[in-house]
Amino acid sequence: MATFNHSRTNIIRYILISVFIIILVQLFNLQVLSGKYRRDAFNNAVFPKVKYPGRGIIFDRNGKAILNNAILYDLVVTPKEVRAVDTTELCALLGIDVAEFNKRLRDARIRNGGYRPSLFAPLLPEAVHVRLDENIWKYPGFTLVERPVRVYPYNAGAHLLGYIGEADSAIIKRSGGFYRIGDYVGRSGLESTYENVLMGQRGVEYLLKDNLNRLVGSYENGSYDTAAVAGRNLHTCLDIELQMLAEKLLRGKVGAVVALDPKTGGVLAMASSPDFNPNDLAGPSRQKNYSRLVLDVASPMLNRAIKGQYPPGSTYKPMGALIALEEGLITSASSYDCHGTYYGCNRPLNCTEKQSGHAANLRLAIAWSCNSFFSDVIKKTIDNPAYNDPRKGLTAWKAYMSAFGMGHRTGIDLPSEDGGNVPDTGQYDKAYRGLWNSCTMTGGGLGIGQDKMLATPLQMANAMCLIANKGFYFTPHLVNRIEAENSNDTLLKKYRVKHEVLTHIAPDVYDVVTAGMQDVVEKGTAKTARIPGINICAKTGTAQNMILLDGKRYELKENSTFVCFAPREDPKIAIAVVVENAGAGGTWAGPIASLLVEKYLRDTLSGERVRKVEEIAATDLMPTHLARVQYKADSTRGFEWFKITRDSSYIRNYLKPGAPFVPPVLRKKR
Repeated sequence: MATFNHSRTNIIRYILISVFIIILVQLFNLQVLSGKYRRDAFNNAVFPKVKYPGRGIIFDRNGKAILNNAILYDLVVTPKEVRAVDTTELCALLGIDVAEFNKRLRDARIRNGGYRPSLFAPLLPEAVHVRLDENIWKYPGFTLVERPVRVYPYNAGAHLLGYIGEADSAIIKRSGGFYRIGDYVGRSGLESTYENVLMGQRGVEYLLKDNLNRLVGSYENGSYDTAAVAGRNLHTCLDIELQMLAEKLLRGKVGAVVALDPKTGGVLAMASSPDFNPNDLAGPSRQKNYSRLVLDVASPMLNRAIKGQYPPGSTYKPMGALIALEEGLITSASSYDCHGTYYGCNRPLNCTEKQSGHAANLRLAIAWSCNSFFSDVIKKTIDNPAYNDPRKGLTAWKAYMSAFGMGHRTGIDLPSEDGGNVPDTGQYDKAYRGLWNSCTMTGGGLGIGQDKMLATPLQMANAMCLIANKGFYFTPHLVNRIEAENSNDTLLKKYRVKHEVLTHIAPDVYDVVTAGMQDVVEKGTAKTARIPGINICAKTGTAQNMILLDGKRYELKENSTFVCFAPREDPKIAIAVVVENAGAGGTWAGPIASLLVEKYLRDTLSGERVRKVEEIAATDLMPTHLARVQYKADSTRGFEWFKITRDSSYIRNYLKPGAPFVPPVLRKKR
């Protein structure tokens, strides 16, 4: 019996020792190996306050800050710490209802868990911030966090500079967790392209909390704090005064302006109209303003300078002349006996100039923009005897056009650039089932920049740089220098490369064409753009404009286009202007470019020229019949495809065959 009792005692002793060991092991695991409770204790006693860095500042070429930072505040919540909050009072202060309050709190708990801070109300208006700052102790679990926001001192350059927005789930996932809920990232323009440069690095400040959840001081004297590192600054090629002038001149119009420095490829100005105030997407009303802008059928957020695809019209003719000269198909003395119509193919083509002798030589043909002369030039180019095959002739022509930067993206440091269209044998095979010849594209207007040819204003300006430089260009770009740039920065290297694509064309060949382009302003189709004392080389364009609606084609008022560079002797600026539905190139686009050239080269405008600026800015050329129409370019047909989004019955009635009245700008295409 004693042996049995002794054995039972040992068993109980072993059980107790085992339990004690298990408890010790678990205590060791909980207190040493596992950090869960330590983290919970830390989260209960310490508040990690995120310190957002200031994004990099963007400067123009003269050192003026064109995109800067200001401080607003976010309201942040830690759901597990929310207790005894006067919900009604806080909702009234934030301008939300209780249902929205509960939804935000629930979403914060789902996104980040109960113990981690989450964004509750971003970018508080100043009045709301002040009241919350005074009474934040009333709302345990809520705190205010500084948030640097963007400000645009000149209210200009919205399409170029871009805007920032909160990182969505897709961005956070793509970043591999680098971005968190509540972080802001560049969503367009330079803000997007140079996000990694501008964003900086967030910091954290750890603050102690008392038993009433009040912040009472720094944790461990700040030894665990990390400082926020500001983003690096960008220095651009932009001239903000020129940019503001370009935007002013486009006021009340649909179109775009691009001004480049031919010597570097730097963008001096790039304006698109309609536009918007960039500050509308930077403050507390950002989301509301964004929704309004996105739904605006005038597409103010569309950067037409890089996404507007237009028939270049007669602005193509200097390129066509250079190709034909280089191929030996014409000379400077070549002529065409034009009497107002081209009869070289089955389909007659009208010429805008009826005066006899305006195409007696190449220089005159450029100055007076003779359609007949350049229709004959494209026919000769396609039927080039060196190839003896129109397919090979078209392929060779396309190669030249590609060298001019047409038909593909230029590579500018802006997102979402479009590449335009230069037709090739495949497109004509598809359109005409392989049954085409040189008269197909001649009749379609390829020789005068129509048919299936489409270009962005940026491409047109870049082509002028190439002609100004006699065969080379630099990739267009906005950013000239990144502050604190190091040897690992490769973002800007490609913009230093000189593209010598057509330097094999002799300088005297370029001189023949540029002489004709100077005559355009001196005595040709763009005398309105003349500036005494400055030799401008230019070309006007009056591009035919068509729509497809209900399966029918209709002709609209022409687009006014203009390209130029100046001064001829030492080109410092190249410009392309497109004003939609505005008529002849010398009427509106030419004067706009002329004012920009004078402003840039002389840094001032005379009193008379200032009055001209005000006159153009006050002129509303928004086409009334297109006021509620949105479009996209259709490169397969070579005309603009419009989608009726509102007031469609009004427009359809006026376009309907047999309608009692058709506005003169809406003529059915014969």
